[in-house]
Amino acid sequence: MSETLGSAGRSSGLATILSRRRQLYGVVVAVVGPLVIAALLFPLRGRLGLDTVLLLLVLVSVVASAVGGILPAVVATVVAGGLANFFFALPYGTFAVESPTEIADLAIFLAVSLLVGVTTEMTARASAREERHRIEATWIAEVGTRQADRATVEVVLTEALEMYTMHAAALVRDGHELVTRGVVEPDDHLLELSAGDDLAVRLWGPERVGENRSLLSSWALAAGQLWRTQELATQARRAEELARVDELRASLLAAVGHDLRNPLAAITAAASTLQQTDIQLDEQDRDELLETIVEHAARLNDLIANLLDMSRIQAGALSVHPEPTVLLGVLRGVVRLGEGRVELDIGDTLPLVTADAGLLERVIANLVDNADKYLPAGERVLIRATEEGDRVRVEVIDHGPGVAPRRLTEIFAPFQHFGDRTTTGVGLGLAIAKGFTEAMGGTLTASHTRGGGLTMTITLEVADAAAAHR
Repeated sequence: MSETLGSAGRSSGLATILSRRRQLYGVVVAVVGPLVIAALLFPLRGRLGLDTVLLLLVLVSVVASAVGGILPAVVATVVAGGLANFFFALPYGTFAVESPTEIADLAIFLAVSLLVGVTTEMTARASAREERHRIEATWIAEVGTRQADRATVEVVLTEALEMYTMHAAALVRDGHELVTRGVVEPDDHLLELSAGDDLAVRLWGPERVGENRSLLSSWALAAGQLWRTQELATQARRAEELARVDELRASLLAAVGHDLRNPLAAITAAASTLQQTDIQLDEQDRDELLETIVEHAARLNDLIANLLDMSRIQAGALSVHPEPTVLLGVLRGVVRLGEGRVELDIGDTLPLVTADAGLLERVIANLVDNADKYLPAGERVLIRATEEGDRVRVEVIDHGPGVAPRRLTEIFAPFQHFGDRTTTGVGLGLAIAKGFTEAMGGTLTASHTRGGGLTMTITLEVADAAAAHR
């Protein structure tokens, strides 16, 4: 069986009854109460009128109906009326009634008792309906304020299963189920509601599903709006990602277009000169041209290596082999490459660090090269290493022009150049250094050098501490 509701939904009331437990308690009151009152009043029946007895028994009916609704009220009416007729109406011991007045009293008692039960049940139904509408309205309003994502839509459908006592729910578009919760049972009734545009919500449950739920359609629209908001957010994120990719591509093209063109032009010019037969070149000129080709080919190799390293970092495909490493051995290689530009300040008792020696040498070399570009003539880069607890702190310190405080967080972004001096490279040195350091489990941060300049700080875990953690 299938039923489809439009956006307006149904407006009939919510069918509710008191719980079975309350009805049971009411029946107990309806049976026991009249018996207790009859037992208490029996010794006084000669001095009490039937109307007084019935008035007290009406109280029992009121209590029974208040506890359990109309069913206990009917039971109380039957039991109390029978006891009053049998024990307190003349002639005693029979259900016959001699006095017309007593017949009227019994009739009025029956009518009042039943009326009390009906009124109590209607009041309970109205209160339950209002409370249910309040809960539904509050829930639907809260649904509309939630963060939109697939998990939120799933949670909303799960809550609907509990709210409306259903077995399964699904958000569908053109017959295709986008999100489903619960399991459809063989005899379930299908209710489909519009969720706006091309979306719909399908609900499976007992045949009464959807009846007397005036806010159900509003909930379906809210669930559909959550999904559409999620789609818009996803599209916005994709647009941002594409914008970042475009920005990265533009930066790459700009950097490559400038930094690769120069060495290529120099290599081409030198090679073309060597090829010319109408120019007489001495041995020194040929050596200079060949040196130019080798130098600029090395620059090209470094640039391409940096681009490949950056791509591996961004793709998460960097090969790292951390092991206990002697920091001084790594620094000696950096000093050799530095050609007198580097000064060391390292303690004799520095512990081993957990690092990939090859990557760590690249990191420190990149930091030294970056610092050397901005050093005044005659200045050297200072490398200081100290032990701090279970970490080793390596500082690469220069006294150059430094970086503006607001730009300290930007210097590790790819394709960045700082300062006014002309530099070579595509601006990947610091980005690669940070990527390599973090791949080894360390950190790389930038700060100001006291007295002016820039300090790059690497922190690495002590090898013994790393082994203890494992």
